[in-house]
Amino acid sequence: MVSVILRHSLFRFLLVGISNTVIGMGIVYIAWRFLGWPDVPANAFGYLIGFLWSYGMNRVWTFNDSGSVGRSFSRFAVVCALAYAANLLVMLGTRNIMGDASFLPHIFGAVTYTGLGYLGSRFFAFRRPPHAGDAGHIGQG
Repeated sequence: MVSVILRHSLFRFLLVGISNTVIGMGIVYIAWRFLGWPDVPANAFGYLIGFLWSYGMNRVWTFNDSGSVGRSFSRFAVVCALAYAANLLVMLGTRNIMGDASFLPHIFGAVTYTGLGYLGSRFFAFRRPPHAGDAGHIGQG
């Protein structure tokens, strides 16, 4: 049972996401809280580091992608850019409601980013091109 769960892309994506969140949010928090960076630069720097970590782990482990690095990297970048834009909208929108002292807007943005990131990665960035005879197959587990 555990081995079946560990092989599923959603579970692996969530594990990569947890590590990505710890790394990325840790960097955002340090830059925001201790270095005094404004919201957007702190958030962007944390997400940049998280992006590089996430691409590597998702390509190799989550989706076992063996296609072109250029193709998957560019598609992953598009997915992450759209997810990041949604993150900023949520983060800045909730910042206006919650005030400057709360870190929660960054958390709400991260949840948005993660959901959109999985769907885009699974069905676009790391989707295997269909083989002859696989007409109904979309991506992998």
